[in-house]
Amino acid sequence: MYFAALLARTEDGWEASDTELDDVETLSDLTDLAREAASGEADDETVLVFIEQEDAWFGVVRVDGEEDPRIYLSDAAAASRSSYGEILLTDELLGREPGSSDDSAHLEELVDLDGTEDGEPEHDDAETDTDDAVPAGPLGDTAILDDLGLPEKELLSLTTDALNEIADALGASEVLEAVR
Repeated sequence: MYFAALLARTEDGWEASDTELDDVETLSDLTDLAREAASGEADDETVLVFIEQEDAWFGVVRVDGEEDPRIYLSDAAAASRSSYGEILLTDELLGREPGSSDDSAHLEELVDLDGTEDGEPEHDDAETDTDDAVPAGPLGDTAILDDLGLPEKELLSLTTDALNEIADALGASEVLEAVR
């Protein structure tokens, strides 16, 4: 079960809205959704996207105006097994060259190049290779919320009920609770 919410920082404080991620397929789509949630009063308004999969992992995406989004994941390996988590696991975040993923290797496994009809890809090996490429544990910008009141050390120590604790540190717990 997933929970996703947008928190936009305005002159009057934080405004929260729950959001559906059904139409979000890329980080760019998610960033556009966050920018649309901004009230439009200021070009540099901060919007946070919270995504959580029960107690498995959580992610925070920070969009400040037109700047590139900043991302933090509590457990990259767990997020990699989630369709929403995969959106956040960009090549840049994983320290890869764009387009250098093992997609071509996986495609070659699916295509029977030797002409026989019995060839069946070994999915277990493909899944292991993908899991090995994504580190277990926190990944991304650990200082993403420093200037908003949640130091890196505290962010890294969060486990269960993390989004509520983040919202509490930001002074946004009431607005987040209203959309939960």
